[in-house]
Amino acid sequence: MDLVTCLKKMKLVGVLAFATVDSEGAPQIRNISAIHYESDALYFFTARGKNFCKELMEDGRVQILAYTKYKEMIRLSGKAYAVPENEQKKWMDVIFEEQPYLANVYPGDTREIGIIFCIDKAEVEYFNLGVNPIFRETYILGNVSVKEKGYYITESCIGCGKCMKHCPQKCIEKGTTFVIQQEHCLHCGNCYENCPVKAVIRK
Repeated sequence: MDLVTCLKKMKLVGVLAFATVDSEGAPQIRNISAIHYESDALYFFTARGKNFCKELMEDGRVQILAYTKYKEMIRLSGKAYAVPENEQKKWMDVIFEEQPYLANVYPGDTREIGIIFCIDKAEVEYFNLGVNPIFRETYILGNVSVKEKGYYITESCIGCGKCMKHCPQKCIEKGTTFVIQQEHCLHCGNCYENCPVKAVIRK
């Protein structure tokens, strides 16, 4: 798996869930399909009068979720911005050509109420529950740094094996200090809760 394949899978899913936060801090989510994919960016269309647009203009942070029939979850976390005015028509024409249904929703000149946003910096998480053991990995779109997540076993480990016994994915390797195979970890916290010496930390 890699970033390019993740973006291709998102495109195949088609309708994606976009989550934002409104001015009162409440989560908001909606489905968006008016999306164009480049190798280094996503462009999407919405109307200027929508609360979605207001939230993007005020804050910009957005999470996008795709879920495939193969039990794959792809989550993109980034910041959206309105493309420059001189590029709005270019990307709008591209999106309307790729998504013919939009001509029925915004016929003729009514599409001018629209605005194109771009995401070119994001963290993309891939999580596959359809394989055994499960598989997860994080990729980068643009110039961003990945925040470490999950559980890690520290040098305080006494080698008792309780973490390994309670791991549903059997992804903990035995050693002087036990090691969690991060690409197969569910982030469920079983190891953390069952370690008798608190050698497991959460990031």
